[in-house]
Amino acid sequence: MNGRCALLGGLLLGALLPGAQAQEWPGIRDGALYLRAQQGDSLQVDWQPAWQAEANAERLYLQAGDGRLLARRDIAAEEVRGRQQWALRPEDGDQRLEIPGYSFRRYRVRHADDTAALFEPVKLHFCAELPAGTRLYFRVRGGERALLAGKYHGGVDGLYAERLSDGHSLYLPLSRDLQYRRSDRIALPVSTEDQVWSLRLRGRGKAAFWLDGSANLFAQRPEHLFSPELVPGKVGLELHGEVLGPTPKLGVALPYTPPEAPELLARLAPRAASYYSFVDAMTRNPKREEQFRPLYLNRYDIRTDITLLSQSGRRPLLAANEMSRGGLKAWLDGIVALGGKGTHYLALADEPNLNYPDYASFAAYFARMAPLLREHPGAREAGVRLAVPSSSRLINGPSLNGASARRGLDWAQQLLAEHGEWIDALSWHEWMVRDLRATGVYRDAVRQAAQLVGVDAHGRPRKALLLEQTNLSSGNSVSPYEQETGIAALWWASVAVNAAQDGLLELLDWFPATDNENHAKGMIGLSDDGRYVLKPVGEAMVFMQRHWQEQVLRLDNDAFEVDVLAMRSGARIVLFGVNKTPRHQEIRLRGEPLTCRDQEPPRLHLLSATAEPGEGRLDCTEQPWRFSLPGETLFVLEWEAP
Repeated sequence: MNGRCALLGGLLLGALLPGAQAQEWPGIRDGALYLRAQQGDSLQVDWQPAWQAEANAERLYLQAGDGRLLARRDIAAEEVRGRQQWALRPEDGDQRLEIPGYSFRRYRVRHADDTAALFEPVKLHFCAELPAGTRLYFRVRGGERALLAGKYHGGVDGLYAERLSDGHSLYLPLSRDLQYRRSDRIALPVSTEDQVWSLRLRGRGKAAFWLDGSANLFAQRPEHLFSPELVPGKVGLELHGEVLGPTPKLGVALPYTPPEAPELLARLAPRAASYYSFVDAMTRNPKREEQFRPLYLNRYDIRTDITLLSQSGRRPLLAANEMSRGGLKAWLDGIVALGGKGTHYLALADEPNLNYPDYASFAAYFARMAPLLREHPGAREAGVRLAVPSSSRLINGPSLNGASARRGLDWAQQLLAEHGEWIDALSWHEWMVRDLRATGVYRDAVRQAAQLVGVDAHGRPRKALLLEQTNLSSGNSVSPYEQETGIAALWWASVAVNAAQDGLLELLDWFPATDNENHAKGMIGLSDDGRYVLKPVGEAMVFMQRHWQEQVLRLDNDAFEVDVLAMRSGARIVLFGVNKTPRHQEIRLRGEPLTCRDQEPPRLHLLSATAEPGEGRLDCTEQPWRFSLPGETLFVLEWEAP
């Protein structure tokens, strides 16, 4: 199953009484339910605030057994409490309810007692707040080497497992004080027969538990355990010749020194970069950055970048004092010395909506520092541009109390109103959209950013749009199940497609390029024997960069689980896409310009989430063109057109 965040938020509010007419799954913060209705049923979802709900809009998705999106519920930030009801129909197959996380609401799901339901827990992250005495059931197939795993998040602190066939039991205590990415696990005995186990949680509150080596699915009743049927999906694409705008430059956050693995960075071929510049270090040593900036600019040909001002150790709170002004002057002198190559955006602070006491404090600092860029001799000619506000998230608030007064979009709007003549770009960071089915949030954010800055007569944003840092999670709250596996590859491909879809974004950077002591979420990681290697997300980046083109073409796509971007450079047409789920997909492509020549036929390239390359078969003898797409696969379809 897709290693998505979906943890057992569910079970009864205590235990259901015999003969109860409904099942209830309370406390879900981030999860998915598979639902198999024996007859017509009604699915009811209620929610209430958990933390900072009023600062965060959210979505729910209901899918049919073949992957079609049956319904989507948009929940506005101000809708902290609410209810949604949907019909469950047997003819729609094994339906899937997605409650994407990280969620700031608690969701309670109800359905009829004869509708079988399975919860797919996320691995590592907490995804539910559960009552004491929660009991669930899971199945381990004969011959499977299953591991029961869990993590302490301040609530549930132990897992009891009992094999129903003979009462054999195990207990897994959940350790406190582990690094976020670490967890506890225990091996279940291997059996030649299928075995059903009960799982009882010790304690209450935030819970994280899952299965490795077996289907990661849990039911409230043993008889409700089933294997969801992934019926092949059907995807309809229609290509148009209309150019929407340029594709964004794909990049990474680079170290403040020469790269540790230069040959791997060269394979990633970033076309954009983000940096930190530390004003205290720059004030002491104005030439400090000469060791890496010319290198990245000239050897790696990275001509578009953005720099965040901070202090050593990435201490973000800056004042308009002598140190900050000295550091800024040193930075400007260094950029001017590069000789006018490229465009160099500068953000005067790192995530000010997260780190400054309030908007007024940051605005006062900004008003004193921003004029120094225009006043510095040669800065404009050297490509220096000012970006704001480099916020933590754009549409929603940062992970902080009082987040509703700290939305990046609102701070950007105020800065544009007060100092619009100084500002060249709108920049932000996007975190915590961990669900592969929820990556459309990135397209929405880019569209709202464009709406804020306005567009010209050609539909181009009046200020450049820069999504300068992103990853599945912020800070150290990372999961190796995501970061070290193909999940990150699928996610990055999907994010890039969604962010680029309307031709409005200039730059999209993954954070960071290489694992370091504080952030084990790079595209480049360290193997057990100490070698630097490309993670699956790095291999995906190589594949993407090899086929990334200059312009975005309009493409209609009726699928929910398959994201596709149409691009063009001259006569070369490329469709880049990703099947985000294990489901097999049948693709149909029509429209123009489709050209299928015998001497130069279109080519279909595949890359699995685990970085296995391959070639696909395409039938382009007539429209629609037809090809099949395996589960969890990136693809490129390319051809030459007039």
